[in-house]
Amino acid sequence: MNKAQLVEAIADKMGGRQQAAEAVDAVLDAVVRAVVAGDRVSVTGFGSFEKVDRPARYARNPQTGERVRVKKTSVPRFRAGQGFKDLVSGSKKLPRGGEVAVKKAPKGSLTGGASATVKKAAAKKSTTAKKATAKKVTAAKKTTAAAKKTTAAAKKTTAKATAKKVTATAKKTAAKKAPAKKVTAKKAPAKKSTARKATAKKAAAR
Repeated sequence: MNKAQLVEAIADKMGGRQQAAEAVDAVLDAVVRAVVAGDRVSVTGFGSFEKVDRPARYARNPQTGERVRVKKTSVPRFRAGQGFKDLVSGSKKLPRGGEVAVKKAPKGSLTGGASATVKKAAAKKSTTAKKATAKKVTAAKKTTAAAKKTTAAAKKTTAKATAKKVTATAKKTAAKKAPAKKVTAKKAPAKKSTARKATAKKAAAR
């Protein structure tokens, strides 16, 4: 059974294929995120998922038989629960299709443990999505503000250039309209004629 077949198997119980697909995706995503974070996800009657650290070791290449150094790593591990083991071994009978094969969790047990881990993982995913949306909105606002500043600066520059052109035109017009000053020639005093008259008077007196 692959993922698509699993979705089809629970579609009737979930109210449709879309709801079933979303439920499967949400459960698997929460389990993976919890195990990667180092938490243990335990489902009563089914099993538990956990992260296991493997130290550095030596292994043999099955093709060449050569000894190879293997680095330290972490791997996921699933351990089946006792109820699951009993059903697989045949010591217990598998319930009919309408019944649940995995035991239901007792009341009050879903307030912590695996359920809390799943909720935390879902909350982290939601918070991450909200932060990403907020960042996009902030970036858009900054871009809009920068565009407004650029437009305002362009308007100011245009206004200054227009004012300079108007001032220059006004100066030229004023220079053309101003009347030219009349140059009045100063009359030179008639010094020579006065001197001649004085000389004539002296001669007559003698």
